[in-house]
Amino acid sequence: MSVCFQKGDNVAMDLYQAAQERIIITAHRGVSGGNIPCNTIAAYDAAVAHGADMIEIDASMSADGTLFSFHPCMEGAHLGKNCRIPEMHDDEIRQLRYVNYDRAHTEWGLCTLDEIFERYKNKCFINVDKFWDHPQKISELIRKHDMKDQIVVKTGPSKEMLDIIEQYAPDIAYLALISKNDGTHEELKKRKINYIGAEVLFSDEQSELCSEEFIEKMHADGKLVWVNSIIYDWHAQLSARHSDDTAIAYDPEKGWGWLADRNFDIIQTDWTLALRLFLEKTGRRYRK
Repeated sequence: MSVCFQKGDNVAMDLYQAAQERIIITAHRGVSGGNIPCNTIAAYDAAVAHGADMIEIDASMSADGTLFSFHPCMEGAHLGKNCRIPEMHDDEIRQLRYVNYDRAHTEWGLCTLDEIFERYKNKCFINVDKFWDHPQKISELIRKHDMKDQIVVKTGPSKEMLDIIEQYAPDIAYLALISKNDGTHEELKKRKINYIGAEVLFSDEQSELCSEEFIEKMHADGKLVWVNSIIYDWHAQLSARHSDDTAIAYDPEKGWGWLADRNFDIIQTDWTLALRLFLEKTGRRYRK
């Protein structure tokens, strides 16, 4: 598996090897809070400082064809403004500022994928979400920065989408988003795709996707399994309520402990530091 990069002071590492050594912590949109909004350079810097192995970024394209790290269709919530990034030119976007939780504007503007790639090159892994919206453009940008081994992309595994991955991103580390075990794993092994694993979504503990058998099968085939402790919508659980909410508000063992004990390789969280400290305190961060 070719997913390697230099972290820190020229210490060679790769994602697969790192996952054999420790649970990989992915910071969802960086680390936000107070006056620091998500998807900003400040949020990504905070994530790295808090111990994230990987930062998750979103991708939206301007009317000028520039890729910005911004979650599509969230302009009202994050910018407090009735606008649409895809309909705006770069100079207009550069004037925008995020709002904080109290809806007051902050100093933080939108950053481009170019800026993020250069800032975090050789510092942490990067997951580009919403890759399916602009696969060719994002793939070209990853190659431009010579970061195809440091960056992971993901999409749903429809035939049409996999055809696009084969066409534009066959050499870039790819995770399939799956909500059922329907033969996607076997199909992906046949494809000319740098298939490194799956992001599993499940609302029930009885799901095959969170079973020891499924995870062991993936590991036996040299693949990684990503799970989400984040929650977008309380009514749409991504990991059967073994979530950040459960860990923070009720019991970290039922939240993060359950996920760690299932032997997932990558956990995406909105609480990077708290998750890292919990895993380290309970002896679960590093593989025995």
